[in-house]
Formats: sequence, C-alpha cells, structure tokens
Amino acid sequence: MHRSAPRLSRILACAAVPVMLVAVGCSSDSGSDGKKNAGSSSSGTASSKPSEPTVEPAKFADLPDPCTSIGKKTIEDLVPEAKKKGGTAGGSSDLSVRSSCSWNGLDDQGVKGSQYHWMDVGFTRFDSDQALGSGAKRATEDYGKQVTKTKATEGAKKVAAEPAAGIGEEATLVTYGLSKTDEDFVYATVVARTGNVVVTLTYNGAGYAGAKTPSSGDIVKGAQKAAKEAIAAVGKTAGADASSPAKGDAKTDAGDTKKDDADAKGDADSGDSPKSKATPKS
Repeated sequence: MHRSAPRLSRILACAAVPVMLVAVGCSSDSGSDGKKNAGSSSSGTASSKPSEPTVEPAKFADLPDPCTSIGKKTIEDLVPEAKKKGGTAGGSSDLSVRSSCSWNGLDDQGVKGSQYHWMDVGFTRFDSDQALGSGAKRATEDYGKQVTKTKATEGAKKVAAEPAAGIGEEATLVTYGLSKTDEDFVYATVVARTGNVVVTLTYNGAGYAGAKTPSSGDIVKGAQKAAKEAIAAVGKTAGADASSPAKGDAKTDAGDTKKDDADAKGDADSGDSPKSKATPKS
C-alpha cells in the first residue's frame, strides 16, 4: 500500500502534462491571431484614400431669355426694319444650358439700294462636375474652342482677331469678310465669357441693289455694344434667381449639343442672306 502511493502520484502528474500543453497552445494561437488582426486593422487604415477635393460651384444656374437679352433700341439701331422685332429663338433641348436668338432685316433706301443686317446671340452654360471640373473651367475651354471655330469660318477672307476689352471676364473680337448671294458681307463676332457662361454674338451686313457695303468699323461697334448687353443680361438673370431656388443641375449629352449646334447653324444659314426672303428694290 505504501509503495502504490508514489506510483499513483507519478500517474497523476503525467496525466496533467497534456492539459498544460493544450492550454499553452491555445494561449499561443490567441496571441498570433491578435497580431494578425492588429496588422489587418492597421493596414486597412493606412490604405484608405483621402477624399478628392470638391470643385467650386458654378456661378450661374440659369440663362437669360436670348430674345430679350439685347435692348429694343439696340435692335432697332443695328437691324433696321427687322422682320421680327422680338427675334427668332433657336432650337434647344434645354434653355437653361443653351439658347440663342437672331434678327434680320432689309432696310429699303429707294434709289440708293437696300441695306441688309443680321445679328445672332448665343448662350452656353456649363455646370460644375466632379469629373470634368468647375463650370468656369469648362466654360474657359469652350471659349477657346469658339474663337478657333470662328476664325476658321469657311470662305472667310481677311480674318483678324484681337482681345475685346470691357466685355465679360475675357472676350475676343473676330472680323472677316464673306461673299454670298453675289454680295460682300462684313462680319464681326464677339466671343465672351463670364463665369461659367459663354456668349457668342455675330453681327453682319451687306449692301444690295447698288447700296454701299457697311463699314467694318460700324459693324464692329455694333457687335461690341450688343455683346456687352448680352453679358449684362447674364448677370441680371443671376441676380433675379438669387432669391429663388435653382432649377437644378441641367445636363446635356454630346448628342443634344450636336443637335443644338445643327439647329443654330440652320438658323444662321437661313438668316444670313435675304435672297430667298426679300427682294431688294433697284
């Protein structure tokens, strides 16, 4: 009996060894998992990207009515005997993004012939977009494109371009001559930008039935006067909308833009020449 007691103690001691090993193993695994979890958390925090800076909001949320953007007195002076004194609005899928209006008239001066004048004003507004940039940036890019496009007018002769001071934030005056319907037309186009809006105003004139061709100076002076009024109309619209909620972000896709450009081109082509609409008296 006395000999069996030490033997029993040794058996119990051996039996306890696996239990201790299991405990140690669990403790070790727990520590490893803890390190992994800590590492994963740290890695996730470090890999998160900083948020992109938001673009500045667009200055103007709407456009003025193009047919009232130029004063009645100015229309009477620049386009005498206009067929539609209220102007002819161009087609647009969204008037808060793109709009235009044109006037044309044949001033019969009897035996002295007839003076023909045509004027068109167009507005294009750009919203701020996180992917495309601010409205002002997008308008600046379009402003440059419109100047380049005007200078490349098909058939234009003696093309000249220069800055036009005092019209919007930046403006360019492009002058050129163009022969149509066997007459010489004098053109002046002012492309201007104010905030996120681009204004393009074109004014031209020609003499019919022996009348003298309008002077380039008069055409330029008239185009600049009308362009200043159009730019001012953009600011007045913004002031009128300040107390009311914006109409919302207006967007147009490339298809709409092409359609509007085609509509505007059609209006311009039909209005430039009075050959099919009026017969000058000799």
